[in-house]
Amino acid sequence: MTVMENNDQRYLVQQNKISDGDTKPPVFAKVMRGKDGKFEGVSFIKNKEKATVMTVAQAQEAIDWATKKKPNAHEYATKIICLGQ
Repeated sequence: MTVMENNDQRYLVQQNKISDGDTKPPVFAKVMRGKDGKFEGVSFIKNKEKATVMTVAQAQEAIDWATKKKPNAHEYATKIICLGQ
C-alpha cells in the first residue's frame, strides 16, 4: 500500500523563546479548526501530549500563521519536529 506523503501525520510544531535559551521547556502548537475543518489558527501549549499531530504541510501552515499573526513571533524559534523527538 502506498501512503501519500501529504498524509504522513507525525509532526509537531515546537516553539522556544530565544531569550530563555535552554532554561525553559518548549511549547507546542495546538491547531484550532472550525466545524468544517478549516484552519483557524494556533495556540501554543506546554502539554506535548495535547499538541496537534500533523503533516509537514499542516505544520508549515501553522508556522506561517504564527509568524504573521503573533506580534512577538520574532522572539521565538519555531520549528517542525518529528513525533518522538
